[in-house]
Amino acid sequence: MNCKIPNGIDMSQQASWCPGCGHGIIVRLLAEAAQELGIDDRMIMVEDVACGEFAQFALKYNTIMGAHGRPIVTAAGIKRVRPDAIVVAHPGDGSAYSIGVESTLHCALRNENILALVVNNSVFGMTGGQMSPTSLVDMKTTSSPHGRSIKKDGSPIDVTKILGQLDIAYLARGSLDSPANVIRTGKMIKKALQKQMNGEGFCLVEVLSPCPTNWNMTPVDALEFIKKKQSVTYPTGEFIDKGGAI
Repeated sequence: MNCKIPNGIDMSQQASWCPGCGHGIIVRLLAEAAQELGIDDRMIMVEDVACGEFAQFALKYNTIMGAHGRPIVTAAGIKRVRPDAIVVAHPGDGSAYSIGVESTLHCALRNENILALVVNNSVFGMTGGQMSPTSLVDMKTTSSPHGRSIKKDGSPIDVTKILGQLDIAYLARGSLDSPANVIRTGKMIKKALQKQMNGEGFCLVEVLSPCPTNWNMTPVDALEFIKKKQSVTYPTGEFIDKGGAI
């Protein structure tokens, strides 16, 4: 991993993510990719009213706060009026696949030339760890204390199955459970930004991210949970790539 602080990282403020949270790693990977591509001055972030909003204190980029569940469609609007900008929506799984699922789907159907960088920690993190669309079967949360039931709550949502047949530029899922997978995820983010620069269309990169606080685990155990359970339900890899594999 590059030890140099990327130009896009703001070291003058504190981002209030919980210990062991993956959000900090994700925004670091985004900033590294933007610096490598030379697009720091073109970046516009759209944050959700959720855990991801703290990225505005970690990054130097221009940032717009969208309503909960609406950062992806907000990013599409920004891109249409600022086609020269590199626009990144940064929602969580609850935002992108629950209240904002229609925005995610229809932006993909229109092949909007943006990056949706979705943080999947399988809970609603900001509001106390409730069951989200991506909570695993039998996973205990504050709103499913006995575990998620398919009969009662439905099956976990896998965005690759929803968007996997659409004509979009890029669809990938990475993970933060190991240094190797962190590096691989960074390459996915960089590729998605490059595709936006090329005008190829809609890119969605989902990242399996630890949430030790709401999972009631240590940071180490949270990484093991991703490796042994979360990534079984949500396999990582590239699912749509018009340009070729990493």
